[in-house]
Amino acid sequence: MPINSFTDYPMSWKPDRDVLKRPFYLSLASLLEHDIINGYLAPGTKLPPQRELADFLDVNFTTITRAYKLCELKGLIYAITGSGTFVSPNAARSITISKDRISKECIDLGFAESFEQTNSIVAEAAKKVMEKSYLEQLFNYNEPTGIVHQKAAALNWMRAFGIHANTEHVAIVSGALNALTIALLALFEPGNRIAVDKYTYANFIEISKSLRVKLVPIPGDEHGMLPHELEQQCLQWGVHGVFLMPSCGNPTTVMIPDYRKKELAAVIRKHHLILIEDDVHAFLSAGITDDYGQPMYQLLPDQTVYICSTSKSICSGLRVAYMVFGDAFQEKIMRAIFNINVKTSSLDAEIITELILSGKANEIVAKKKQLAQSANLLYTELFPQPLHTGHPLSFYRWLPLPDKVNGSQLESYLLDKGIRVFHSDRFLSGAGTPDNYLRVALSSTNSLEELKRGLEILKENLRLYCG
Repeated sequence: MPINSFTDYPMSWKPDRDVLKRPFYLSLASLLEHDIINGYLAPGTKLPPQRELADFLDVNFTTITRAYKLCELKGLIYAITGSGTFVSPNAARSITISKDRISKECIDLGFAESFEQTNSIVAEAAKKVMEKSYLEQLFNYNEPTGIVHQKAAALNWMRAFGIHANTEHVAIVSGALNALTIALLALFEPGNRIAVDKYTYANFIEISKSLRVKLVPIPGDEHGMLPHELEQQCLQWGVHGVFLMPSCGNPTTVMIPDYRKKELAAVIRKHHLILIEDDVHAFLSAGITDDYGQPMYQLLPDQTVYICSTSKSICSGLRVAYMVFGDAFQEKIMRAIFNINVKTSSLDAEIITELILSGKANEIVAKKKQLAQSANLLYTELFPQPLHTGHPLSFYRWLPLPDKVNGSQLESYLLDKGIRVFHSDRFLSGAGTPDNYLRVALSSTNSLEELKRGLEILKENLRLYCG
């Protein structure tokens, strides 16, 4: 089709042909990225079909395909078979959730901390570690994946969750985020596809975007990811891995029961996928909730990287997590750990080890469960939920909103009213959805009284904002 026939033709994106430089696909990808990042193409915008854009620019069809592919790898756009290509919901902003500086008067119901009221117990353990005869050995470069007795304590801790392994297949790293980064760098290549829940851990989305790993959203129900949907995507897209949080999904609080774990494991085994199992909430589920069963690692020990962070269960500030893996992944993970960390602080790991071996870690967990129960009861009083909605002891809740709202605008509005929460758009792994939620953290306030005040402000202002 001649270029001049497009003069008045309606297209959602009309890049200037005259500014393109060779190689055209790189130049075009750069233009598309620029227009998305600078807000000229809004989230959810449907881009022109590849052949139509190729005709408009008078370039080869494969030029458009390569340009779209580059932007897809950066998480800027996504494709739906039979529907087209769209601008990603979070393409123009960072969705990393961190402990940002906010006003001291603002009540933080966004960043999910860990009921920090138990840190006095951690401080006492730290004092005991400082008196140990081998203290100086904790300050060197030796044992980059963790000292043997620290790994043994880790296995002792994870045994309660159903993990059975040996110290050769355990590594100590600097928190769950560090573990996820190590797993992605060690076991995946740019362009690989990882299946995730439709709503998933926001920081995992950001890490994957940075490493050019493509996330494939899989529909789920109240029991987690649907196995037949995973099967379909494996056949259609050539999926390489799966990311799951079976004990308590972040942000949805969904728990995967044992029967669903086995169904998912069958699909993962059939298609030779790599499973990243983030089990940071196992301490809230193992031996407590019905049908917990066992970690998926025990079902797929040769295909799984199991991650158990102590940030939520024991202490968030020490940044200690355990990775468990089989022989097939050992060499690659060890290399990635050394290249990324050199080693994780043996001092921090020793404080966690002291808490585990002294039994104080169990004391901390008991206190956190008690606080979580009280916080959830308080939440339910103000926001009544249907029975069996998510994990009963979750450190956050998944609050449905009545109407379609702009996520960023609602977050800003509530921040002006003195509370911080995060809208569900931050957790979308793929296409937008008409559904709207807020992830409401219950574990970050200094007291239950402060939490109650924040929840009351949230309820009143949602009433005013949503009508």
